[in-house]
Amino acid sequence: MTHYDYAVLVFYFFFMLTISWVFRRFVTNVSDYFRGGGKALWWMVGGSAFMVQFSAWTFTGAAGEAYKNGWPVAVIYFGNALGFMLNALHFAPRFRQLRVVTGMEAIRQRFGRASEQCFTWLQLPFGLLQAGIWLNSLAVFFAAVFDLDVSTTIVVTGVVVLLMALVGGSWAVLASDFIQVLILMPVCLAVTVLALVKVGGPAAFLEKVPAHHLDLGQVFSADFLGLWCVAMVLKQLHTTNNLGDANRYLCAKDSAHARKAGFLGAGLFLVGIVIWFVPPIAAAIRFPDLQAVFPTLRNPADASFIAIARDVMPVGMMGLLVSGIFAATMSSMDSGLNKNTGFFIKNFYQPVLKPQATDAQLLKVGKIATVVFGLLIIVVAIQMSQLKGLSLFQLTQRLSILIGIPIVVPLFLGLIVKHTPPWSAWSTVVVGFLSSLFITNRLTPEWATEFFHLGHALSPASVEYWRQSAELLGNVAVCSTWFIGTKLFWSRTSSETQARVDQFFRRLNTPVDFDREEGAHAANDGRQSRVVGWLCVAYGGFVALLALIPNPAAGRLAFLGCGAIVLGIGCALLRSGRKHDSLAS
Repeated sequence: MTHYDYAVLVFYFFFMLTISWVFRRFVTNVSDYFRGGGKALWWMVGGSAFMVQFSAWTFTGAAGEAYKNGWPVAVIYFGNALGFMLNALHFAPRFRQLRVVTGMEAIRQRFGRASEQCFTWLQLPFGLLQAGIWLNSLAVFFAAVFDLDVSTTIVVTGVVVLLMALVGGSWAVLASDFIQVLILMPVCLAVTVLALVKVGGPAAFLEKVPAHHLDLGQVFSADFLGLWCVAMVLKQLHTTNNLGDANRYLCAKDSAHARKAGFLGAGLFLVGIVIWFVPPIAAAIRFPDLQAVFPTLRNPADASFIAIARDVMPVGMMGLLVSGIFAATMSSMDSGLNKNTGFFIKNFYQPVLKPQATDAQLLKVGKIATVVFGLLIIVVAIQMSQLKGLSLFQLTQRLSILIGIPIVVPLFLGLIVKHTPPWSAWSTVVVGFLSSLFITNRLTPEWATEFFHLGHALSPASVEYWRQSAELLGNVAVCSTWFIGTKLFWSRTSSETQARVDQFFRRLNTPVDFDREEGAHAANDGRQSRVVGWLCVAYGGFVALLALIPNPAAGRLAFLGCGAIVLGIGCALLRSGRKHDSLAS
């Protein structure tokens, strides 16, 4: 990177901290700190939900898969788009209608206190470990590609995320995620356009791309690829529509805003499929041997997006792209940090340790917990970066397979299947864990080769297709059967439990009327639009000014185009803010 790129990166981190400082005045109570008081407008909620759903792996590991194998990895993101569409059509409004501060509170209402504590203490350690993995993976990648120090990258990124979540709470998280969408998407669009131009245009791209990269017929010819596609879509539908991830919509102002946020997330993922995976496939044309380009990387394909970006982008824009890749991980980390702190405070500290705690006390302890959890994430990431000879990332992936689907299935079905006893949720986790052990150890790729009489050894890709498909589909089948089967015991549950569950579903299906429930005076629509609008104008203006950097005409136009998009959205938000203010007065 050039000194221009480093200057852009420094400005980005400074700007993110500025957002948290600006939004500190939006936080007056625990609800504001952990879910924006349930007042956030649809565009902010949708942008944040979108950013939280992926990390820098999209531009590293996923891009590497696209570079090597073409389109199949995009199925995961198509599954995300379908998941968000299902959000919009059904679940998002109902998540908001739960009228809780954290998703774990909804789990208590649906399944009781035992399940609330079970899922809380499953989420907290794995949430922190996952954040540490994201942070370490990001730092290791940038150390290899840009010669940045691993520990310094971890500490700087971790501290910025910690300060954002600490000072501005969920408001800063929501606003920064939305603005990071505006940074990430135009820059990726610019990379896509410039990459297509570099290879000779769309027609030349289709002509030169490796034959199998865009061959949809592989679904029928590659071993277990079709099964894997079904499994990945099913997985994303579950992971985007369950009580554990209800937090992304609890901050929405009302049911209608939650629905619009879901549609926005779905649309952004559909666009993302193109602008995230065309560049690494173009890199397969431009750089058939990435090992020679990145000799220090263990898996050079992971740098395919960076390789094509470095090849086509003007001076200074690499800093914007790196900012966007940082944004992908920071958005997941800051949302996860805020969510996990909310779980600890609202689902353990308050109900178990301090039932009589005041709102001010909860807010104070919440900020202390944010610091502790943030520092733990940094420490975990640093420790992981120092491990040698052990792929902790792979180890954690295996653990997430063992427990991930068993956790998600009851939290998904619990929204659809009404009459199950309180123990149906945590018992499904136990059964799913045992199922995972059986599938992992018995339904191996070797077993599949023999069972299906393939007559040949599986390729490395097919081995992974089978392993992921068998574990996912097997767990979904076993967990769903067990959970639905517990309906047989519904009649034996207490009348108090039955009344609580009935009340949960009545609340779940009752639309939110913000003016009636909170009062029109509690809304801050105009203030949100104005503050975020001015922040967008500031960042868009900065990007447009980068056109002054010495570059060819196409490069200057790329900066002007990206800046114009952010500026235009900022101006639209300012107009919306004035409209809201005039209606309020």
